[in-house]
Amino acid sequence: MGTTVQSQDRLAEWFREWRTSLRRFLLARPGASAADIDDIAQEVFLRLLRYDRMDLVQHPQAYLFKIAANVSSEWATRASRAQPHSADWLEDLIDPATPLGAAERESSEALIRGALASLPPRTREILRLLHEEGLGYEQISEHLGLTRRIVKRVVVESYAALRRAIPSGAARSSGNRTP
Repeated sequence: MGTTVQSQDRLAEWFREWRTSLRRFLLARPGASAADIDDIAQEVFLRLLRYDRMDLVQHPQAYLFKIAANVSSEWATRASRAQPHSADWLEDLIDPATPLGAAERESSEALIRGALASLPPRTREILRLLHEEGLGYEQISEHLGLTRRIVKRVVVESYAALRRAIPSGAARSSGNRTP
């Protein structure tokens, strides 16, 4: 326990002493964005905090900066693999609390209800048991006197029919998921 407290005290001392120079070091490294510097520095100190043999570190500043170089490289590698986000999909989002959002949700729900109503009664019952009652294929087959294979086939075929009947995106905008 005493060594843990000593290690934490030593780490706090290192933080106070080398925080500014560590930030400058990280800013000078290629691939490190200024927005990530504090996060990278925090990760460096978290890694040091997890290290339970601080007494073995003979050159603490060199050790700290070596960890910082490694963490910075990891972040740069991760950032280079990241895919840029497109803002196009944001335009498709509509706040359901607005009148436009409520109207679109109601329209989408009407499309879904209509598509479900167009299915045969047995198919609707199977979907109701599956989604509203939470029954599995085996339970549905026992309940309706069908084979499990028929229940599965009806579900797969009904999903395909619903996908054809409901325009892409209508189910998502209503807050419902197409079965």
